[in-house]
Amino acid sequence: MDTKVLLPTDENIEYAAKLLNGGEVIGMPTETVYGLASNAFDESAVEKIFIAKGRPQDNPLIVHINSLEMLKNLVVEVPDVAYKLAEKFWPGPLTMIFQKSDNVPLAVTAGLSTIAVRFPSNKVANALITKAGIPLAAPSANTSGRPSPTSANHVYNDLNGKIPAILDGGTCEYGLESTVILLKDDENITLLRPGSVTIEMLESAVPYVTVDKGVLHEIKQNEQVLSPGMKHTHYSPTAKVIIIDSNFERFKDFIDRHDYKNIGAMVFEGEEKELDVPCVTYGGEDDELLQAKLLFSSLRAIDDMGVSTIYARMPKKDGIGLAIYNRLIRAAGFEVIEL
Repeated sequence: MDTKVLLPTDENIEYAAKLLNGGEVIGMPTETVYGLASNAFDESAVEKIFIAKGRPQDNPLIVHINSLEMLKNLVVEVPDVAYKLAEKFWPGPLTMIFQKSDNVPLAVTAGLSTIAVRFPSNKVANALITKAGIPLAAPSANTSGRPSPTSANHVYNDLNGKIPAILDGGTCEYGLESTVILLKDDENITLLRPGSVTIEMLESAVPYVTVDKGVLHEIKQNEQVLSPGMKHTHYSPTAKVIIIDSNFERFKDFIDRHDYKNIGAMVFEGEEKELDVPCVTYGGEDDELLQAKLLFSSLRAIDDMGVSTIYARMPKKDGIGLAIYNRLIRAAGFEVIEL
């Protein structure tokens, strides 16, 4: 199969929509990361997503919509708290979990009775959903376990020959997958996966936000999860990643005491000048928005460094930093060294 990389012209969006309505899967940009999209109502098309990615069958997909009317065809009911959150955060990088309707194949939800839905703000994604006239099931458009794609080139590198087309919408605005929440009642929600909609932002709309244990701790393989990104290996380059919990002075001393052969460092901008090993940076130490935007491209860049082990500086664990840490600790297989 020849994978076409297409600029998002009206003609190419119409072509991509025809592919989707014909049961194919394509790569599409969103404001978070690139998605691998199919018709959410077409079970055989959804199965093609799992095949192309090599994705475990127990990992649910997020369905993308472009209106609340489209949402109503996917879920049993839309509770009041969902309307409140939608008014504040949709369109945008927030995914909400509802009870699914019988219209949705179980392949989308990994056999669960719940469905994860979001309304993306990316103009190309919205134009594609509108032209196709269907909700799109779309996990990240990468080989399962690899760093998520934030450019069409990342998608092409992972899935060339496996899908017919990729719409190239440029670099993703946020660079991290959406925040995922479970709706409990009008005053309580549970954070399942942190993202650019932070706990503090959610608390401005709902009084009580509980953080699921899976946000910071490893989930056992036999445990059932409601959100993607909670178990299985994720976001990993070829090299082994180990997080170092320390300030830069202790981090540098740790690196300097190592045999330099086959090791590298993932650090904040400017720190690479102080180290004698191959380095990749992911934003300034206090610039969490840039850290988030660069995280996955920096993890992918590690594969070009020729190292077997990468030691990574730990981000902060509040605000968007919690989402960055959530992704990085999974890339590291939960291996953290405290200095």
